[in-house]
Amino acid sequence: MRLVSWNVQWGRDASGVVDLARTVSEARGLADFDVLCLQEITRGFRALPGGPGDDQFAELAALLPGFTVIEAIGADLAGAACADPAAAPGGPAMGRAPRRQFGNAIATRLPVAQVFRHLLPWPAEPTAPSMQRVALEAVLDISGATSSSGALRVLVTHLEFYSERQRLAQVDALRQLQQEAAAHAAHPAPAENAEGPFARTARPASAIVCGDFNSAFGSAAYARMLEPLAGSPAFIDAWTTLHPGATPPPTAGVYDTEQWSDGPLACDFVFVTEDLRGRLKRCEIDGATQASDHQPIVLELD
Repeated sequence: MRLVSWNVQWGRDASGVVDLARTVSEARGLADFDVLCLQEITRGFRALPGGPGDDQFAELAALLPGFTVIEAIGADLAGAACADPAAAPGGPAMGRAPRRQFGNAIATRLPVAQVFRHLLPWPAEPTAPSMQRVALEAVLDISGATSSSGALRVLVTHLEFYSERQRLAQVDALRQLQQEAAAHAAHPAPAENAEGPFARTARPASAIVCGDFNSAFGSAAYARMLEPLAGSPAFIDAWTTLHPGATPPPTAGVYDTEQWSDGPLACDFVFVTEDLRGRLKRCEIDGATQASDHQPIVLELD
């Protein structure tokens, strides 16, 4: 199974040009991916630099035929007031633009058994800008089997940039979600019936958690993500596991030095549960593409 994780900055490259089709093409050039995990996908945010399209989730679905595109919205804001070109005669009328939504997406050609959208903690932080953050989880059938033993949980997230306090709270939440899933794997509740929403709660304990953690390699949030987990396999960093003793190359600010004036850093990661260690085949950070202010990560599992 091949996975690409990438903060694509709504398809905006290091020079400021938005082209989501080019972004997807670049991702295809990195790997014949089964799962594409994207951060900073938008709907209704045309005012963002470069002018992204009205609905990038729909754009992804059109660009990836044969894939299921799943969305999770973190920031969900009212549309800005705008003049309505279809207003009746007699004076200008004011309408409302579509809601402004900002979040993550998973596109996959694997069967999707379950989807969960987890709003992450957002403790008050009056000294810094912040937004609601979300983790998107999909339970994927990776073997063609219908039992939970052939399934894997994939989560993509994007943690707060300005506040370490919020990032740490969000890492704690991701760890708690892992413990919850492991408990469901060990003690699933039976389904009420085959048709209703009270489905069997079994979820695999094995998981991949990827995305932009806005936390430098070796930081407090990074270290906390790797701490032991009661009742669950702990997380390991897929890149450092396959490159023992090495420091990961930077994943942000490599080419966009205007937004990242303090210099590049490694802040995008792919964590996997410890039980997947033996299945790790490849994990690489692409340092060549300039299609975003972040660099993509390619993971391959045996």
